[in-house]
Amino acid sequence: MADQIVLRNVTKIFTTKTLGDITAVDNFNINVHEGECFSFLGPSGCGKSTTLRMIAGFEDLTAGEIELCGKLVSSSSKKLYIPPEERGLGMVFQAFAVWPHLTVFDNVAFPLSIKRVNKTEIRQRVAEALKHTSLTGLEDVYPGELSGGQQQRIALARAIVTNPKVMLLDEPLSNLDPKLRETMRFEIKALQKKFGFTIIFVTHDQSEAMAISDRMMVCDMGKIMQIDTPENLYNHPNSRFVHNFLGESTFIKVTVKGGKVYPKGSNQELKINIPKGVTGDMVVATRPNEIELTTSSEEGFRTHIEKRIFLTDRTEYLVPVGEQMVKIQTPHRIRFNAQDECYVKFIEPIWYPVDDEKTEAERNKRQLI
Repeated sequence: MADQIVLRNVTKIFTTKTLGDITAVDNFNINVHEGECFSFLGPSGCGKSTTLRMIAGFEDLTAGEIELCGKLVSSSSKKLYIPPEERGLGMVFQAFAVWPHLTVFDNVAFPLSIKRVNKTEIRQRVAEALKHTSLTGLEDVYPGELSGGQQQRIALARAIVTNPKVMLLDEPLSNLDPKLRETMRFEIKALQKKFGFTIIFVTHDQSEAMAISDRMMVCDMGKIMQIDTPENLYNHPNSRFVHNFLGESTFIKVTVKGGKVYPKGSNQELKINIPKGVTGDMVVATRPNEIELTTSSEEGFRTHIEKRIFLTDRTEYLVPVGEQMVKIQTPHRIRFNAQDECYVKFIEPIWYPVDDEKTEAERNKRQLI
């Protein structure tokens, strides 16, 4: 499968008055395949939107090069920069960016008018774009008379009317209500299947990215943390950050001594397998719905129910494990009451080193950029 978008050693450094030089994107190497939906995922300040803007041509890069559809469009070493309007990309943004003084038809037709496409072809291509975004019949309506979802469809129609090979979507669903966001995810995937374009999808919403993506890149503080399929990222995160960012996570601080594992603040052994060579202070990670909660002492850690929370699709329990309060999620059929004695068992948790305390401070600083 051909690579449609290639980033080689791409770096972007911003100079700020208060914080000095900040490396927003640090040596990114990415290959996005033709027809793939590839998501950039991470917290604010991680570099995902800056990377998208460099691909689009709205930001020039500090170092490296970018190739689109086999053509070099940005290169620091060759002093090459192709402007956005010549990159042949479709773009949809968080704020919809539809013109309120233009009708639906004129909004969608605008990029074709700029290219001086003849009026007959404009009518045909706009009609096709409106058909596939469920806007047929609204040609003469103004955006202000439509819902947020319909306005977002205008932006999608305007993006696909130029028949782009690559579509850039920058948090396009974040201004919509949850139910409509879910509907629009399916519509975007249906459009991709129909037109065959490649998608770069930028979001901070994990469930959204996992629902729409073929592969995802999780980044943090300007660095690529991991690239893989949604399933592999969720089941095999390569760092505590990725584990915590994708879905709910339970982290327990432990000490390994004498070939045994003890939760911080407890002399009771936590019976889990210890990876070879691991000793001292560590963190074990799992998902709240992967922890067994039973009345059986076999291989379990003895504790009690501190709090029980009934939710529509599950029951959540808070139980102390050493000095930490651990959240456990179970089906409703598993029932305990507050203060009941219980045993918890951790099934194949993932081990991570104790986090560097400076990491979170640096992450918070980047929120300001």
